[in-house]
Amino acid sequence: MASPQPLDDRIIDVIRLLEPGEVVSYGDIAGDAGAPRASRHVGRVLAQTSGLCWWRVVNSQGCLVPGNEREHTRLLRAEGVRVLNGRVVRSPKGRFSIR
Repeated sequence: MASPQPLDDRIIDVIRLLEPGEVVSYGDIAGDAGAPRASRHVGRVLAQTSGLCWWRVVNSQGCLVPGNEREHTRLLRAEGVRVLNGRVVRSPKGRFSIR
């Protein structure tokens, strides 16, 4: 019987599926990876894995990564995301989209 895919790999797979303009929370990623209580772990994976679209992941209130707000804002705005005062206000897709 095959062993289940490790959590880090599942988290990376979910992040890689995010599309331009799609903004989700750490908790959303954790839930989609099958570990809804692992939102802090998602942050660690993002910090330790290069090549991931880290800017598409924010906290549940839409707050940007502390200390990196300028770059975070630039990358999000380039994808059509509205950012105001260090927080995602609206995104074309994902948790912060207007439905």
